[in-house]
Amino acid sequence: QVQLVESGGGLVQAGGSLRLSCAASGRTFSTYAMGWFRQAPGKEREFVATINWSGASTYYADSVKGRFTISRDNTKNTVYLQMNNLKPEDTAVYSCAASSYASYSQRINTYAYWGQGTQVTVSS
Repeated sequence: QVQLVESGGGLVQAGGSLRLSCAASGRTFSTYAMGWFRQAPGKEREFVATINWSGASTYYADSVKGRFTISRDNTKNTVYLQMNNLKPEDTAVYSCAASSYASYSQRINTYAYWGQGTQVTVSS
């Protein structure tokens, strides 16, 4: 079992930055990949970014590449999502997820555990 708690969401103007954090507990954190997903009102949940068990490999959705950075600190059992140059279309509930595997993946069905989500709102 893995428990995940996100923090760091909020309201920011377009062009601003936010850093999301996701604290994990339960299973040994350094044994599984992590991902960030988001869901805007009326839309399906979509992949944002993922990182492998060690933090050495990452992968991003095209819509956030170059603006968002995913990282992890295995000593703190925490994964981060640094979001820069935010746009109104980034407005969504952001959720972190713990994979069933050590390698990263953008496929939602590889993630077994989910946090409750944190709201990010970008005003124009």
